[in-house]
Amino acid sequence: MDTLNLAGKIVLVVGSGISGIGAVRALVHAGADPILYDANAEQRQEDVAAKLPPGMQVRILLGVLPRGVAEMVELVILSPGVPTDTEFVESFRTRGIKIWGEIELAYRIGKGRVIGITGTNGKTTTTSLTGEIMAAHCRDVDVVGNIGNPYTLTALDATEDTVTVAEISSFQLETVEAFRPDVSAILNVTPDHLNRHHTMENYAAAKEAVAAGQSKDQVCVLNYENSYTREFGERCPARVVWFSSARKLRDGFYQEGEEIYQASDGESVPVMNIHDMNLVGTCNVENVMAAMAITQAMGVPMDTILEVVKRFKAVEHRIEFVATRNGVDYYNDSKGTNPDAAIQGIRAMCKPTVLIGGGYDKQSVYDEWIEAFEDKVKCLVLIGQTREKIAACARAHGISNIVLADSFEEAFAVCVREAVRGDAVLLSPACASWGMFPNYEVRGRLFKELVDRLEESE
Repeated sequence: MDTLNLAGKIVLVVGSGISGIGAVRALVHAGADPILYDANAEQRQEDVAAKLPPGMQVRILLGVLPRGVAEMVELVILSPGVPTDTEFVESFRTRGIKIWGEIELAYRIGKGRVIGITGTNGKTTTTSLTGEIMAAHCRDVDVVGNIGNPYTLTALDATEDTVTVAEISSFQLETVEAFRPDVSAILNVTPDHLNRHHTMENYAAAKEAVAAGQSKDQVCVLNYENSYTREFGERCPARVVWFSSARKLRDGFYQEGEEIYQASDGESVPVMNIHDMNLVGTCNVENVMAAMAITQAMGVPMDTILEVVKRFKAVEHRIEFVATRNGVDYYNDSKGTNPDAAIQGIRAMCKPTVLIGGGYDKQSVYDEWIEAFEDKVKCLVLIGQTREKIAACARAHGISNIVLADSFEEAFAVCVREAVRGDAVLLSPACASWGMFPNYEVRGRLFKELVDRLEESE
């Protein structure tokens, strides 16, 4: 099915969150007949209807989907939070009904050039930086996707001159079909969301889908230091541009010492000193190199790229410096929602660190994260569902100063007590926030609020 013939088609939109609402709006404008469905029967029809644009009338169904309605459906649009392997979804797939997500729908409706960025970690920083660089070069730029702005809300207004920079999660990539970005990027692939994808092979395959529809006249930016992306580079359908934080490359961007270089056919030229940017940590050097490669492939001059990189500030909740209180530096890395992301957080610290970890259990393994502590972590404060699991892992690796807290506020109070002048306090949980917070943003903002309330002692 093509978006050009959506007129009159009955389309089931599954999920009444921001992605679902965006999809309904796009479908109405495309002339389709959408049904907004949510399995949560505890919601009220009027509350869901209030999320829609004023005057927009669509059918809203909650709870169990009537069989008669299901049999009328000609296309299903899944919100990213809805697993694709459920019996409910499979019932449509076996009937030959196409299953799209927001990304696929928006791509088919929208116009202009598209950048698609994915990876386990670094997506938000790289997407934000890429968006700012493109905005310095182009007049019409939309930054969308997993970053919080539904692609479907901007696709309707896109023109041939629009550049769409999309942060795309593995959940969103499970449902792409014709999606074909001009430039794609897979920043890294490390264990995450295995409760959803079940195996690393499934998870990696979802990430690779960002480039699956590309051709050799398009570009895919890949991390040479990640085993999954390095292997994918050998069979990637697009032209690969590499970046590396650990070795000199014959072609691509790489870090050597304190400099970022660009290489072409074995000839290297220095691009910038890493101390000329406001971001900290190797992970952010990688993010910057990825953004450089992406935007250069989109035709942005290096002078423009460097100008933006040098003024760019850290994304909120990603190794974000909050404040210094009583000689202690406080860092908010609430977006460190898996062990690999949290490894980057602790590696960015250069002081004795009191670390807050723990949260929702995504079936992660924490050994490599604990090993990355080296001698930096003077006290590990643990919260949430995983606190006992992480504590056992930490003890097995010789960590003894561990405190289990019953609340986030209690954990923060322990940090204030344990940290002395010259130390750092780092929120980098290695876990999702669910069970204690609606999302990592709420968790990070509470941390910053608690820091702001601290008073300077004499």
